[in-house]
Amino acid sequence: MEKVRAKKHLGQHFLTDLSIAERIALAVKGHGGVKKVLEIGPGMGVLTDYLLKNPLELYLIDIDKESIAYLNKKYPSLKDRIIEGDYLKYNLSNDISEPYAIAGNFPYNISSQIFFKVLEERDKVTEVVCMLQKEVAKRIASPKGNKDYGILSVLLQAFYDIEYLFSVPPEVFDPPPKVNSGVIRLVRNEVKSLDCNEKLFFQVVKGGFGNRRKTLRNSLKSFQLPEQLKEHPLMDKRAEQLDVADFVFIAQQIEISRGNH
Repeated sequence: MEKVRAKKHLGQHFLTDLSIAERIALAVKGHGGVKKVLEIGPGMGVLTDYLLKNPLELYLIDIDKESIAYLNKKYPSLKDRIIEGDYLKYNLSNDISEPYAIAGNFPYNISSQIFFKVLEERDKVTEVVCMLQKEVAKRIASPKGNKDYGILSVLLQAFYDIEYLFSVPPEVFDPPPKVNSGVIRLVRNEVKSLDCNEKLFFQVVKGGFGNRRKTLRNSLKSFQLPEQLKEHPLMDKRAEQLDVADFVFIAQQIEISRGNH
């Protein structure tokens, strides 16, 4: 079969190292008893070959017509489970109606957007094992107090337990990217919903990191903070020094004060 050309505009870098593909596939544990796994951006199926050895029922989604044609030829048995579409815009509910895991070598240019979609689908996505740009992977897995810690760290850690698994050098890809890669695993935690208005929580986290060098008292000025919150010791800190519970507390206080107006 003709090889698929890696397309720059799709951010494609095809993994060529089989041992790394196997390590990624073995990291998918089927958390929460799920029976299905969705691979995002399978390309020519290097990771797919190993995911097929996993007992979970495998689905593939790719935006690239050439990859889809290749995958249909390579995996005739998966015919009904190969989806041509953009994961960011595609409604999976007709294809996978129950909770599922996600695996993939994510295109670097849209990895953050994939995670925002995962957050929207968090009641269905029980686990994510993926490779992405190393600095983004480190950021997502980073604890508070670390310079890598940011918006995605807080939002994802609110609903997932995250671990950084291993690093991957550029030369195991075709074409090699200009950056190192990292593999992380996210496992859905027990939090069904936050003890605050979640939309406000998201806004507070984004606001806090919007000026990450300022104290929260300054970076959250636009929220019209209640006086007692302005005096709280948390407000002397910067966003990277707060964990999920701290941001929940701030959102609660703002919400309470708005209710009193």
